[in-house]
Parts: sequence; C-alpha cells; structure tokens
Amino acid sequence: MVGLLAGGLLLMAIVMPGTGVPFAAHAAEAGASRRPDQPVVKAAALYLVELQSGRVLLEQNANRRLPPASLTKIMTALVALEAAPLQDAVKIDRRALVHRSSLDFRAGEEFLLRDLVTAMLVASANDACEAVAWHIGGDDKRFVEMMNERARKLGLKGTHFVNPCGFDAPGHYSTAADLARLTERALQEPVFSMMVRTLVRDIRTVDGGRQVLLHSTNELLMDPEVNGVKTGYTSKAGRCLIASMFKDGHRLLLVGLNLMDQWEQASRLLRYGHEVLQGSSG
Repeated sequence: MVGLLAGGLLLMAIVMPGTGVPFAAHAAEAGASRRPDQPVVKAAALYLVELQSGRVLLEQNANRRLPPASLTKIMTALVALEAAPLQDAVKIDRRALVHRSSLDFRAGEEFLLRDLVTAMLVASANDACEAVAWHIGGDDKRFVEMMNERARKLGLKGTHFVNPCGFDAPGHYSTAADLARLTERALQEPVFSMMVRTLVRDIRTVDGGRQVLLHSTNELLMDPEVNGVKTGYTSKAGRCLIASMFKDGHRLLLVGLNLMDQWEQASRLLRYGHEVLQGSSG
C-alpha cells in the first residue's frame, strides 16, 4: 500500500507486486482493453444493432439507398402474414411462374399460404413469392402498392418497392437502417421468427400429391446461436444478408448490403457486437 496526498486527503492505493504501479491503473487498463477494435467493414452499407436496447454498435452508409435483392421478401412475408390466414389454400397462378425456382412450382397446384411463405423465406423461391403476391393482392402491382403502404406506416423513408421478390429495377431500393427496422417488426411475428431459423423442411400440396423439400440459403444457421434471417443476391445488389444472433441475453441484428465474404464477415461482425456488449456490462 502507498499513501497518495491529494487535496489534503490521504488516499491509499494498492501497488502491484514488483511493478510499483497502483493496481487501480492496471484495472483501468484492463477495462479499456475489453472493448475490441472496430473491424474493417467490407460492404456498400452495414448496420449492426442490439434490438432490446436499440443501441447501434456499428454502421456504415446505413441510410444509403441501395438495391436490397431478396431481402425484399421480408416485406412480402410481413404483408402476407398480416393480410390472410396461414391456412389459406393458394392456387399457383400461371402468371406467377415467370421467375421459376429449383422448387418447380406448377400452375394450378395448391399449397397453404404458410408453406409458400416458408418457401420464399427459407429457400428464397421467387415463384412462391410471386404466387403469394398474386393471391394476396389479386395481381402483383396491387400487392406492391400494399408493400409500399406498409413501408410508409413503418416510417421507412429510404425504401420503395417495385416488385415483391427483389429483382433489380429502377425505383426498387432500401437502406440498411430501414431493413433493420422492417426485420425487427417482422421478428415480432412468431411464425416469421420460426420460419427464418429453419434449415430444412418439407412442404406438400394441399392434396398431398407432391412433396417439396426446402433447404435454407442461410449458411449462418449452422451456428446454433444464429436464428435468422434472410439472404439475397442480384448482379446489381451483390451479396446481401440480414443475420440475427441471440446470446447472453442480447439479440443482435446485422444488415449488410453488397457484403464481401458474407459468411466469414457476418460471423465476425456479430461476434464483435457481442464483445462490445459484454465489455459494456462487465
């Protein structure tokens, strides 16, 4: 112990053995070292937020308007889930089959709405997405109007949709911050939350005549701490990703647009966010 005179008061400090340096200084240095270095972000735009507190942990060009690719389908799913019962039988309209997927949906087949929404979120099936839009909106143009109205009500001022699936088109854009807000709202729907953390699932036609196997496009779901959300890609948008991780009482949400090395970088950024939060509460 050493005595330090400050303002007429005798303060006692514990000295680290063999160093002559007060223990308090070491403790301060240790506390400071708990915050990790801010990582280099390789993306056109990025937004990392802790949802329960609303604390933004990292952002880059978060309000820049960019093509969102299939992240668009989050709004399509939200509008559909709010507009119709999950048990609705949806007959595949031939006009919905302009953009086919490997799932090979066929005109005239009937699936439950729940299963088509699952197909577009898990496997990112464009034909399932279009079929949902035609069923809910009566046609795809009316459905897009519903999407834009929902965006307006959510306060997504940097977002505008032209199609329900996320194809590149003039006037079809969103921002990383808007997509985070949209996803936060969608995750409040238990059925949506369940769908986006699904790795593999099979669905069947209403008559049971055909089974379709769904495989998630989201490789991050192999990590048990990751519980969603959605991937996307077009030649203009690049690799896009929204990822959610729940760990130690914190729910992290990451939005990356034109994200380089998406799996490695997303995993690293989520871990960075968790380390920042642990350092804050330590």
